[in-house]
Amino acid sequence: MSEPIRIDSHVHLYRSVEEGIAEKNGYQVWEYGQKNGVAVSTYPGTVENILQAMRDSGMTKSVVVNLFIAQEFRQVEIDKLPRQISETKRQKAINEIDARAVVHLKEFNQWICNVAQKHPEIVPFVGADITALSGAGCAEHVRSLVENDGAHGVKLHGAAGGFDMSDQRLWPLYTLCEEIQIPVIGHSGPDRAGAGLAEPRAFGQMLREFPRLKVVLAHMGGATWNQALEIAETYPNAYFDCCEIIEWTGGSNAPSRHQLAKLIQDIGPDRVMMGSDFPWYDLDHTVEQVMDLPVLSTEEKEGILGANALDILGL
Repeated sequence: MSEPIRIDSHVHLYRSVEEGIAEKNGYQVWEYGQKNGVAVSTYPGTVENILQAMRDSGMTKSVVVNLFIAQEFRQVEIDKLPRQISETKRQKAINEIDARAVVHLKEFNQWICNVAQKHPEIVPFVGADITALSGAGCAEHVRSLVENDGAHGVKLHGAAGGFDMSDQRLWPLYTLCEEIQIPVIGHSGPDRAGAGLAEPRAFGQMLREFPRLKVVLAHMGGATWNQALEIAETYPNAYFDCCEIIEWTGGSNAPSRHQLAKLIQDIGPDRVMMGSDFPWYDLDHTVEQVMDLPVLSTEEKEGILGANALDILGL
């Protein structure tokens, strides 16, 4: 009997050890509240790291969801500007910073596509950020990467990027993704300001306006997980991964393991995928956590660990 397929639907990779460490140190997981014993990965998140982790966990493919937050890049660069500078020079410098943000976004996306061409077990989902590259320009960038460089889908992070998942500046991108039949993976969960930019309810309008677009709500809504079932029941084109939230079960703002398993059961186990959020968490440990969930059958868990991603992501 052949081994069940294993697909990690949510991985981050970085171009160097230094870049990976900086990204991990700069990203605070805050929304789930307090929990002791969270098992974090020691990997910095290089290509070599993920290939080793895949071998160790028996993973067939890993979906890399590229993430570039233009607002964070912009603020870091603005903070470097001299304090004693005229408003005219300051604005010129900011315009140059904004232009560099677009360059960095495009270069990062091109890099992961190049990696995937050398390592077909890596599936590239390119990052989009409408605060850097909006409207038709964003759609054109993604189309080029799909048609010429093997990009398989799009990753969005409205909570960190400062935009609503149903912001109509995203409409040209969603139109393209629906047209060429590539899925969107969107971070779902609360934002620091409490604006609800990426909570599950924020996906409602885009799911309604683009019914043929497959949309994955990553983290099953995170700390706003109690909104996920309503979205699933209302919009059949909504799918989910249990990335990160499964590590934080039992946290003060997180579901218990039983609550998470029941949520997966109510949504439909065939609409949920395993994701590790590597290099924050390890692949093999995440597999163990999925197999240890109560309520669900072994067959349902095996689907979550791989087979579901074949259909949802078109792998």
